[in-house]
Amino acid sequence: MGEIKEHTRFDFAKLTERQKYKLLIGTVIPRPIALVTTMSREREPNAGPFSFFNVLTHEPAIVAICVENYADMRFKDTAKNIRETGEFTVHICDDAMVEQMEICAIKFGPDVNELEQAGLHTVPGEAVRSPRILEAPAALECRRYMTLELGSAREIILGQVVGLYVRSDAVNPADHHIDQIKMDAVGRMGGHTYAHTRDQFDVVTPTPADSFARGTQQGTK
Repeated sequence: MGEIKEHTRFDFAKLTERQKYKLLIGTVIPRPIALVTTMSREREPNAGPFSFFNVLTHEPAIVAICVENYADMRFKDTAKNIRETGEFTVHICDDAMVEQMEICAIKFGPDVNELEQAGLHTVPGEAVRSPRILEAPAALECRRYMTLELGSAREIILGQVVGLYVRSDAVNPADHHIDQIKMDAVGRMGGHTYAHTRDQFDVVTPTPADSFARGTQQGTK
């Protein structure tokens, strides 16, 4: 049993936007990182990382990314391209591509190809038009399922996964088991900090019978 310690409460109704942001990114950790590629209607590629990202359900297979657009209500390239084409590809970032992923986070103009700047290699998508990054250990090809607008500057984009690529040395096609150590994915912490996923442990959820038996054993001590 963990030690019970004192807690500090924050009333979000009394906090600034920045204060809420710092508290959330410092507590909801680690967060998976989506390096999202899109293609504009003019067939110009774009790439950007998002740590407000996760998988929501498997049937239908839905992932979500949150995009913060510009204060003047202009869309960032990722949001604009997804609205125009309805397609995007989410890449899982491993430790080896962290620096290249960070280059894609630089606020380049729409005329700059982030993938070229980062030295990432791509091939055309199969089920979608957005490019697939070959360095990534996994890529999820998605079609826009719906967009939830959160005010004028933010939106949550739900994507339905229509295809998944996993690096062959990290997956067993026979039983669909993925070797998470070989994936070597990284997660986002607060501030500029990242976390590895190499230190792992297993916990098996007990059955009701196991729980009752444990309670009985503890009661007899």
